[in-house]
Amino acid sequence: MKKRNIRWNTMQILALGFMGVILAGGVLLSLPFCNRQPITFSDALFTSTTAVCVTGLVTVTPAVQFTLAGQIILLILIQIGGLGIIACAVGFLLLLRRQITVKERIVIQETYNMEAPGGMVAMILRVIKGTLAVETAGAVLYAFRFIPEFGVLRGIWYAVFHAVSAFCNAGIDILGDTSFQKYVGDPIINITTVLLIIVSGIGFSVWQDLISNGRRIRRREIPNKWWFTRLRLHSKLAIVTTLILLIGGTVCIFLMERNNPATLGNLSTGEKWMAAFFHSTSTRTAGFATVSQSGLYTQSKFLSCILMFIGGSPGGTAGGVKTTTVAMVVLTCLSVFRGGEQVECFGRRLSGKNIRMGFAVIMTAVTVLFAGTIAITVFEPQVPFIDILYEAFSAVGTVGLTADLTPTLSSASHMVLIVMMYIGRIGPISLALLFGGMSKPKERARELPEQRIMVG
Repeated sequence: MKKRNIRWNTMQILALGFMGVILAGGVLLSLPFCNRQPITFSDALFTSTTAVCVTGLVTVTPAVQFTLAGQIILLILIQIGGLGIIACAVGFLLLLRRQITVKERIVIQETYNMEAPGGMVAMILRVIKGTLAVETAGAVLYAFRFIPEFGVLRGIWYAVFHAVSAFCNAGIDILGDTSFQKYVGDPIINITTVLLIIVSGIGFSVWQDLISNGRRIRRREIPNKWWFTRLRLHSKLAIVTTLILLIGGTVCIFLMERNNPATLGNLSTGEKWMAAFFHSTSTRTAGFATVSQSGLYTQSKFLSCILMFIGGSPGGTAGGVKTTTVAMVVLTCLSVFRGGEQVECFGRRLSGKNIRMGFAVIMTAVTVLFAGTIAITVFEPQVPFIDILYEAFSAVGTVGLTADLTPTLSSASHMVLIVMMYIGRIGPISLALLFGGMSKPKERARELPEQRIMVG
């Protein structure tokens, strides 16, 4: 099979696979045994979408609406959405002891943007094992808080559910309708949640790079001081950008909200910093909240929109346009300002193909964002624009934070959010490639005369 057809099939698998799981989840969640009270299919479909797309926006309160069976189905949908269709399919085939074909290996390669199909199955296994290990560790930490509060069985279930939800950056909880707000001053809940979000959001490839370097240091193959310099460029850029966003977001939220009685104003200084750090982390596509989102000042909501748009790093469970994409665009702008011919970072030159793809990702996401925001504005003319913008950014970035707006929106607005969450999860470029019928650029593109235009 030709490379073009394989890539086309990969896009179909990703897009249609997620769509199939969403529809199946919607049907299951609408069944009577999953619900404590009647539910419309549109609400069930919305909940399935937000779970598979690991977003967190909800039109119903999961703790009140769903039975244990419904919550288990919800958890399975979150896990599938977090790991991805391809990883889950490979894991299932391996459980059946079925051999992975060459075509399937190439599909895995294309999905994870790897250089060669060799070692793909081993990589998927490492991702699955690593995910289960981290989620288990998170569940153990959560259990120290939930078991004393809710009892053994219920506490264990709450610990497992929220560990998976946090690791997958889903932001869906089964505690009530206020997320983690009652735990705003609880170090166990805050630190565990933040660690799960950051570890999963940094990307599986960065995990592998850090572990590999750690082994080399342990074997004394390289000095300890070289642990960062020997990382791949992608890992360096993801780590540095993540730290800048986490620290910068924390400081800004603290300064903006420290005197706001609806959010941080009534907390101690230590709790204010913890809540600001939690919010800065959660806006990077996690969706949990320890302070009221509707109570945020307008400037804080706008800053949160920017953080939600950027999201986490590629190759993980996070959404958004990704940290490395934004970093690459910023570096390109700096290079232009300096009059440079090449875009450089950590002593390496970024490829022109990477830069073009980065700009395409951002522009496609902005287009989807603007279209969705305008549509919701038309359907909800009475809602403040900043709240609509907050909801739209949250959907496209698959974040799940809401200014208490989602349940009150009309069915038409809910459908807009479903489409935005779906596009945000599979990626704007994947959707463009799917419906545009595009594949890789032709190896021998025709040469046209060059001509300059006025810019700026």
